[in-house]
Amino acid sequence: MHNPNFGSGPCSKRPAWSLDALKDAAVGRSHRSALGKEKLARSIQETRRILGIPDDYLAGIMPASDTGAFEAAMWSLLGARPVTVLVWESFSEGWATDIAKQLKLNPTILRADYGKLPDLTAVNWDHDVVFVANGTTSGVKIPHWDWITAGRKGLSLCDATSAAFAMTIDWSKTDVTTFSWQKCLGGEAGHGMLVLSPRAVEHLESYDPPWPLPKIFRLKKGGKINRAIFEGDTINTPSFLCVEDYLDALKWADGIGLAGLIEKSRANLRVVEEWVAKNDWIAFLAASPEIRSSTSVCLSVVSDKVKVLSKEEQGKFLKGIAGEMAKRKAAYDMNSYKDAPPGFRFWCGPTIDPENVRAALEELEKVYREKITAL
Repeated sequence: MHNPNFGSGPCSKRPAWSLDALKDAAVGRSHRSALGKEKLARSIQETRRILGIPDDYLAGIMPASDTGAFEAAMWSLLGARPVTVLVWESFSEGWATDIAKQLKLNPTILRADYGKLPDLTAVNWDHDVVFVANGTTSGVKIPHWDWITAGRKGLSLCDATSAAFAMTIDWSKTDVTTFSWQKCLGGEAGHGMLVLSPRAVEHLESYDPPWPLPKIFRLKKGGKINRAIFEGDTINTPSFLCVEDYLDALKWADGIGLAGLIEKSRANLRVVEEWVAKNDWIAFLAASPEIRSSTSVCLSVVSDKVKVLSKEEQGKFLKGIAGEMAKRKAAYDMNSYKDAPPGFRFWCGPTIDPENVRAALEELEKVYREKITAL
């Protein structure tokens, strides 16, 4: 059966998912009950096991998805040292804006246009460094983890929401890592994960930021890290429908294994690469193969007939194609992100099967030919 769900969040559910997966949800029960605590703790334990998170790292469930987890980290940890932010797409731009305008820390910002990366060798690791592992809105990922120094003085804060469970993470190079349930495993939205290294915990316990912290960002209790958060005692009330759905996704992921999940996403990217190579009117937004995302695959239409149009006209033309794809039930939510250059974006994470990608691209080629002829 063809799966047309290519949106980049919430992402497609696992193959063969149904509402039956939620039948054992602890609905109507307290998150402080024995049953509630067990399910929350199991969510954390299975996440740790499948991702291979080191034993001396902490992992916990946070409110407000990846955004809440990352904001909590920034508000709790930044300010003691200078900050560098790597910006090459809209979410990293958002982190830079919050650090500059809300925390007022005057960060060093290393920028690159959509489709490119900043010079990673220019990073000063005496600073705390904020970056995304994968640019969800640009289709650009970091090519490796070697640019992060082992002997760094600063902390590395990594937003890995469209990378965790689909790309390799070198935990020794991350002090803060965040992601959400809704991305690579296709869970429901609203809950995030926060992973802290021993260095991050040490810094957290020795530093009090000068600004007030909202309750949902408070990671300390009595001057020490609140370890209960990392054992399933959530800061606010979680949805047990979402928890049950995440447990189901983790069970599915465990059956494939982390290497299998990564390979599924890479296989989807290979389908797109083969198709792009056969069509001269389409290209990857990512400037080079080594930085191409295997999850949020972003494409640009490069035919002369489209390139001569204004950006507004291009956007209208491409949205018309995406709308027709939705009408034909070939692909939903494949528009590029609102702040990104006009184009298409296909979510190709591990819950998507290669045959679904192939079928959607074949239909896209037909729709494009029809629309370009009429242009």
